[in-house]
Amino acid sequence: MTDALYRRMPDLPSTHLLGSGTAMCAGCGGLQAVHEIYDVLGENTVFVNAAGCMTLLSVYPFTPFRGSWLYTAMASAPAGAQGVRDALDLLVAKQRIPAEEDLQVVVLTGDGAAYGMGLSATSGAIDRGLDFLYVCYDNEGYGNTGQQTSPATPHAARTSTNTGAVGYPGYKKDLFDIWVANRPAYAATVIGAEPLDLARKIEKAKGIHGPRLILSLAPCPTGWDFEPQDAVEIGRLAVRTGVWPLKEWVDGRVVHTKVRRPRVPVEEYLKLQGRFRHLFEPRRNEALLAEIQARVDAYWESVE
Repeated sequence: MTDALYRRMPDLPSTHLLGSGTAMCAGCGGLQAVHEIYDVLGENTVFVNAAGCMTLLSVYPFTPFRGSWLYTAMASAPAGAQGVRDALDLLVAKQRIPAEEDLQVVVLTGDGAAYGMGLSATSGAIDRGLDFLYVCYDNEGYGNTGQQTSPATPHAARTSTNTGAVGYPGYKKDLFDIWVANRPAYAATVIGAEPLDLARKIEKAKGIHGPRLILSLAPCPTGWDFEPQDAVEIGRLAVRTGVWPLKEWVDGRVVHTKVRRPRVPVEEYLKLQGRFRHLFEPRRNEALLAEIQARVDAYWESVE
């Protein structure tokens, strides 16, 4: 079990995760977060990857991770994680492997699986108290197949399946609250543009047993329509505007770990992304902009 399920690339540093050899999109906010998460977790891991953008990291028979890698169908990663965790527990119990060679089981999934197709399997894994870390990179659409609308798509965003004058008419599902309602061992939101906050939460999650969520907003240059060099600034603005609250759930309560006062107007975040261009051109849609700002304000008023 300690050997990689795929062959690892020889003499390949972890920084290769951000290199061009992975065939990932330049400026990918999800890759930035995964790189930072892996730097903290280390190679003593087995990643159970649901079909999605990060599947491109591993091109058979190679993977850039020093740990192990298992690829599953989009809805099946938590079920795969259960099998891996059970196998590891049996190997340790039967002394087939020493306890120090046990691995951390990490599910790696996009928002399409996390918020939608894989939600029932995830709920079951939480109910069973599965000892796993569930990492979701949320680029707010089915990014690997053309940025179709997903249950994580924000209100008024244009996608390849919602191309009308007002964009997506629905509202983003709150995966953090769904996990909290299931009473996990730990849950947190992160973003690669805030690496210190992210690293602290991963370190905390490593020391906790049971179901643990790490939910990362993943600015997506191709799906959100912005220049790759703007990815970090857009990530920071997601936090500064209050669109993406950085928070954690532990010991039965939610704590916000980074609070910006005063907050930057939400339109500063929206106007950098082509998926919201219709809110500003050819005429400003004051009603929709006001609605988006009001929803963000209402959230913060409810927690402050």
